[in-house]
Amino acid sequence: MAEPQSSHQSVLLSEVLEALAPLESARIVDGTFGAGGYSRALLNAGVTVVGIDRDPTVAPFVAALKAEFPDRFSFVAGAFSELDTLAGEAGIDGIVLDIGVSSMQLDQAERGFSFMRSGPLDMRMSREGESAADLVNTLSETDLANLIFAFGEERASRRIAKAIVAARASEPINDTLALAQIIEKAVGRKPGAPHPATRTFQALRIAVNGEFDELVEALYAAERILPEGGRLAVVTFHSLEDRIVKRFFDQSKTAAPQSRHLPQVEPVETRWAPVRKAIKAGAVELERNARSRSATLRSAVRTAAPARAVQTAGLGVPGFRRGAA
Repeated sequence: MAEPQSSHQSVLLSEVLEALAPLESARIVDGTFGAGGYSRALLNAGVTVVGIDRDPTVAPFVAALKAEFPDRFSFVAGAFSELDTLAGEAGIDGIVLDIGVSSMQLDQAERGFSFMRSGPLDMRMSREGESAADLVNTLSETDLANLIFAFGEERASRRIAKAIVAARASEPINDTLALAQIIEKAVGRKPGAPHPATRTFQALRIAVNGEFDELVEALYAAERILPEGGRLAVVTFHSLEDRIVKRFFDQSKTAAPQSRHLPQVEPVETRWAPVRKAIKAGAVELERNARSRSATLRSAVRTAAPARAVQTAGLGVPGFRRGAA
């Protein structure tokens, strides 16, 4: 079978392998399979891999690895937030998560993730549920502004929302380039700066796919499934995701504050011991792969402490609620 081609390059690949070591005879879950870059590298290192992805377009890459590594690679379709149930009963030694949209998805104009080429305003990872066009054409101006600010950290969110609502009054906005042009006209574009639609497209994609909820659920699923000594490596691509992962690993960030006027309670048991500090891409990788410029790798080793119940308090998860003032 000919190996399918993809422009996607897994970022911080060697650093992820190092974070998951020792790899010999290990069983690793690749919770965000994509084009299979991490899975292939792990399989080449002798690891048994369970791939998980909710995007149906990954099928050719899954088939290629199944053909090449029939005894050590398996795949389950589904959301990585359910990785503890999807991965099966056998012991898991490590988990890798690459959060966000892949180059493969960006290159497929029909998926609607990119503002650089014309395509339907979709952005659904699973091809199911509410699309970006649904949000853009139905949310009130206030809700649009709040969404773009909360999930995209876009300071011009109100101007952008106002421009979108004005434009859709004439006809629905269903094309990626059309939306990008509306945003660029509303806020302008400075030479050398990122495209002005970048943060808005990020916000819409996060909302459409429930990405923050998925990430939180996946982190706690990893905590449930990994035994003492198990390793979790998470690659994020913007500050909002990275903050969630950082605080999840560091329980001092999420523990309830204690009053100095009351008896001190026992310290909370630590669930994770950091492997090393956060890692960014080096000069060589930055030159080879532009996507790596915003990537951050955080990794930690599971302790013997029992898993916690899922909670978002203290994780810094951005909030957006329709109808909020």
